[in-house]
Amino acid sequence: MHFNSELSFDWLLSRNITEVKELSRAILACHVWDVENDLAPKLIRLKKEGSWNHSLRDTARAASSLAVIGMVFPDVGEWMLSEQERASWNEDVYDTTYALIALADMGIRNVEGCSWLVDNYGPSWEYPGTTSLVLQALLLQGKLGGLPDEKEFVLDRVKWLLSRRSPEGDWETIATSNLVMQALILAGYGRELGASKQRLFSLMNNNGSWGKDAGDVTATSLSLVTLGYLIHRGI
Repeated sequence: MHFNSELSFDWLLSRNITEVKELSRAILACHVWDVENDLAPKLIRLKKEGSWNHSLRDTARAASSLAVIGMVFPDVGEWMLSEQERASWNEDVYDTTYALIALADMGIRNVEGCSWLVDNYGPSWEYPGTTSLVLQALLLQGKLGGLPDEKEFVLDRVKWLLSRRSPEGDWETIATSNLVMQALILAGYGRELGASKQRLFSLMNNNGSWGKDAGDVTATSLSLVTLGYLIHRGI
């Protein structure tokens, strides 16, 4: 299938994007496809005292998206690290994974957080979306210097994720499917995702967006990121 990315970006950039989460996702999508946009200044203006909304997840998402376009704010890294207690962030898998991903994108290694994820991984986290975030955190941090037993853990979880794929090629929702696919691409398993790529294409709305009610900014941005990663790798 020939993918018309212009249609998707026309839709995306015509939205009135004001929320931190949506701005962050859209900035990353534009970066992956090298699409000009004016979203970064809007996101930066929402930053106050080293964070966005004093929210760890908002701050992590914003910091990641800005870091990948070459904008790293030291006070943001300091704020995130100040929120870390007993190796994790709020003893929460989502807060911890988002923080570790952002820190990795900013070039900040955090072995304690990675160890906490591996040591505490268990049945209560064994969902495709959750597992994918754990893998992304470990793999991105691993580029800065990983854990001794990380590779075996990652391989086991990659196999588990592939075993959870539906006959249609997806994982439950658009958001979850994108998280899983991005984690598998990062782990080097993009070639396993041909059917999943076609499934993602099939879920695109006629206006070039993804998501319910004729399009959702986050779902569209995540899908554009995933497809960009695959297409630019010749997959």
